[in-house]
Amino acid sequence: METLSNLESFVRSAESSSFSAAARRLALTPAAVSRNVAQLERNLGVRLFQRTTRGLTLTEAGERFLNSVGAGLDGIQGAIAEVTAKAGEPAGVLKLSMAPGFGRRHVLPLMPAFMARYPALTLDINVENRRVDLVAGGFDAAIGGGFELAPGVVARELMPAHGVVVASPAYMKGRKAPVTPADLADLDAIVMRSPQSGRAKAWEMRNRAGDGMSAPLRPSVFLNDPDAIRTAALMGMGVAMLVMTDLGTHLESGELQRVLPDWYLDIGAISLYFTSQKLMPAKTRAFVDFMTQAFREQKMAERYSAL
Repeated sequence: METLSNLESFVRSAESSSFSAAARRLALTPAAVSRNVAQLERNLGVRLFQRTTRGLTLTEAGERFLNSVGAGLDGIQGAIAEVTAKAGEPAGVLKLSMAPGFGRRHVLPLMPAFMARYPALTLDINVENRRVDLVAGGFDAAIGGGFELAPGVVARELMPAHGVVVASPAYMKGRKAPVTPADLADLDAIVMRSPQSGRAKAWEMRNRAGDGMSAPLRPSVFLNDPDAIRTAALMGMGVAMLVMTDLGTHLESGELQRVLPDWYLDIGAISLYFTSQKLMPAKTRAFVDFMTQAFREQKMAERYSAL
């Protein structure tokens, strides 16, 4: 009979293609995970992984074995997690990832109340403008948009991510206000480069009626950070596309104004990302439930909709 630790080491290594990533998730050393997998291979009499300097690749036998045991292991661990969650207070280190601007403005202000409710938790927050690999990075949860749903990762939508075109009143003074996205070709544009192509990210906009139109851009400034783009817009350097949640109070104060109030960019959704609910530890469940309730009570989806 195989031990649960051997099977768990194999499944988590297969999911992340790395003994080191599996070790971080299991709170073991990479050597211990490697030994567990090697023992499992000896006991089964087959090689489950091809090991190279670039990582792990499942053999044909390994793929068949993963398909056979993966769901069963999730069920066993789900039962253990459920009993453990009900037996005690959420505790330990909760490792989170979030974008800098969104995290500072909308997540961190909620954390004092969260910590007061769960004093046995320690927060380890990673703030950066990139989409992390939850499994390989050992994260319990992430907040953002556009994450790839790798095996074992699920998403819970918190609010829509709508981009709007804004400019300072000083910049628009004396200029003809555009009526459609096509008119933006006459204005200076503050744009973000695509990290993949290096080109300016296109603005594919739609209106309240659902009509779509591409905005031709005349870039005058290239920046790679939303906060820097907002600052450039406040300084009157041109029109900018910003997500509603990155605008802060600048629309209400009049420091920035919507240039095409009937048009917006549908970027997708801002969501909570976490590993499979069957395996969710009490600390992650507490965070997911707390954030979902807080965003609902604060009507974040309605407040930051461009419609």
